[in-house]
Amino acid sequence: MANSPKELGDQIKRITDAWTELAPNAIFGSMTLAQYIAAVKPSVDARLLIDKLGEDKTQGIVVRDKSDVLSEVKNAAAIKGMVGDINYGDDSALYEKCGYIRKSQRKTGLTRKKKSGGGGPVPK
Repeated sequence: MANSPKELGDQIKRITDAWTELAPNAIFGSMTLAQYIAAVKPSVDARLLIDKLGEDKTQGIVVRDKSDVLSEVKNAAAIKGMVGDINYGDDSALYEKCGYIRKSQRKTGLTRKKKSGGGGPVPK
C-alpha cells in the first residue's frame, strides 16, 4: 500500500470533494462520480466505524473511571465486613479467595540480624 491509512482516507475525501465540486458529470478511470463513491464506500465506512469505536472507547473509559471510585469504596466495605464477621474473619478461605493473605499465613515481619564473626578491624 503506497499510502498510510490516514493519507488514503484524506485522499479519498479530497478526490470526492474536488470531483463533486468541479466536474460532477465527468467520467474518470471509466467511472462516474457515483461509481467512484460506491467503490470507495467500504473504505469510508470502515473509517467511520473506527472513529465511532474510538469515541465509544473513550466514553467507556470515562464511565469506568467514575464508576471505579464507588467500586473501590464498596470493595473496602465488603472486605471490612468479611474481616469483622465472626463466621469468616481474616483467616478464612473467603478472605483468601478475595486475594488477601490469611492471618495465619502472614509472616511476622520479625527479622534477626546475623552476628558477624569477622570482617571488622582487629583490636590491638
